[in-house]
Amino acid sequence: MSEPQISPAVAAIPSRRRHLDADFLTRADIIALLDACPPSWVGARNRALLLLAWRCGLRCSELIDLQVKDIDLDERALIVQHGKNDRRRAVGLDAETALELGTWLTTRGNVSGDRLFPTRRGDRLDSSYLRHLLPRLARAAGVQKRVHMHGLRHRFAIELEQEGATLSAIRDLLGHSSIATTDTYLRRAGASRAVAFARARRWS
Repeated sequence: MSEPQISPAVAAIPSRRRHLDADFLTRADIIALLDACPPSWVGARNRALLLLAWRCGLRCSELIDLQVKDIDLDERALIVQHGKNDRRRAVGLDAETALELGTWLTTRGNVSGDRLFPTRRGDRLDSSYLRHLLPRLARAAGVQKRVHMHGLRHRFAIELEQEGATLSAIRDLLGHSSIATTDTYLRRAGASRAVAFARARRWS
């Protein structure tokens, strides 16, 4: 099913600016978005796709291009074959994500083609579909925020830092070329230790 085109006014905003203007998503927001996926083949696909965006920090293009062979549920890992600047990287899957991904592989069935998240006919998903997916789900879930696929990647980075991952580990999982890029990314996402320090202050 074709998606509406981005309005000229929004299209005129640079992609990076649109990412920055999006509101930061909480874990509760993301759970609501996942739960808003309908109980259908397409809904199951979108739920699994968004789950990987959140729990593995994958970019839109990386999600679209993932193939079934890139997933190893026994080792609980996936391989991004062609990340930004054609960099290859491995990303681990937590137990819950691996379980849900296994469920999706069963639901996916014998759809033609090798893509992990194809259309119902086995074709490659269009990136414009993903650009419109989250706003639609946000409306259905009652999430009153301006959401964007990149917000799930931001949340992934924030949670990694909160859980004690080193900057170098976060860099490798995000597929950044340098620590400086990752540090800037975390600061932009509001996940720096300075922000956490300010939040922990008390009047007394």
